[in-house]
Amino acid sequence: MTKLKVGNIAPDFEAKNYLGQIVTLKEFKEKSQPIVLYFYPKDNSPECQKSCEFRDKYQKSIEAGAEVIGVSSDGEDSHKSFVSKYSLPFTLLTDKHSKLAKLYGVNGILLPGRKTFIIDKHGFMAVFMMVYSVQLLMSMNL
Repeated sequence: MTKLKVGNIAPDFEAKNYLGQIVTLKEFKEKSQPIVLYFYPKDNSPECQKSCEFRDKYQKSIEAGAEVIGVSSDGEDSHKSFVSKYSLPFTLLTDKHSKLAKLYGVNGILLPGRKTFIIDKHGFMAVFMMVYSVQLLMSMNL
């Protein structure tokens, strides 16, 4: 398991989103755009309320200059349905073999756990949290 700390360079990742497109951390660093990277166990589970909270705070996250990205072990079809059902305005990444979860030290018993990371525009770990705070994001100079 990776032990990340605030100030560490965020591990680079490459994963498919629900549209089958490859998404990388590098592309956000090239745009100098911070990201809110959140891990959740499963689409359409009791944990889906977390994705709805991110949806409800999405505009404020964008105003703070950050993009939101969700990650779970579900496949593209599940993510497409989930995005449609809950009108999620951000991308979801597929992490079927928990590669990203392991890279970021996110554990769970059967499925990856919940954890949120804010990665600054230079690709450094800025914050780890269990509960997302858009107010914290807006107060940071990322």
